[in-house]
Amino acid sequence: MEQNNSYLPQLIASRLCHDLISPIGAIGNGLELLQMEPSTPHSPEMQLITESLESANARIRFFRVAFGLASNGQILSAKDVQQILNDLTRSGRLSFEWLPTTDYERREARAVFLAVLCMESALPFGGKITIDQAADRWHIRGSGRRVDWDTALWQGPWRPGDITANQVHFALLPDALEQLGRAAEVEVSDGTITITF
Repeated sequence: MEQNNSYLPQLIASRLCHDLISPIGAIGNGLELLQMEPSTPHSPEMQLITESLESANARIRFFRVAFGLASNGQILSAKDVQQILNDLTRSGRLSFEWLPTTDYERREARAVFLAVLCMESALPFGGKITIDQAADRWHIRGSGRRVDWDTALWQGPWRPGDITANQVHFALLPDALEQLGRAAEVEVSDGTITITF
């Protein structure tokens, strides 16, 4: 049977995230039960385990949207997106403001999340990312103490060896936008970077 190989990496990401989310959730449930026991000390070690678990859970759910398969017509609710970003805020150096209130096609959310990952790479000391949509165009604005701008990463094209694993979102974003029939416009100024598509 003939398959479209461009979907294979997305299927692999979906499978990995799907298989990891259940045991992470089970660990979280076990940790909650432990914390309910009077004999369990509320120590810095327990706090560290809890925070690390929350961070892992938030990243897996975020990666599932950003790297997983997004089929035509598949919907992601604004509430789910907001929850994912809120959890990321608690466990990371970035804060997020998601302004849209309606549900969106998962393919659009995937492109937005990939853009957010590009922003994260460009804000090494953290900052705030605001996501909005107006007149059918997405506006993702990141601001922080410093913006690292690497023209080669943002503009491509990329050949094998040009990017590392922690930069792969730069190569995936143009493909995700092409599927939507769009292209990104990027503006950079002191402490601010804006992606519009």
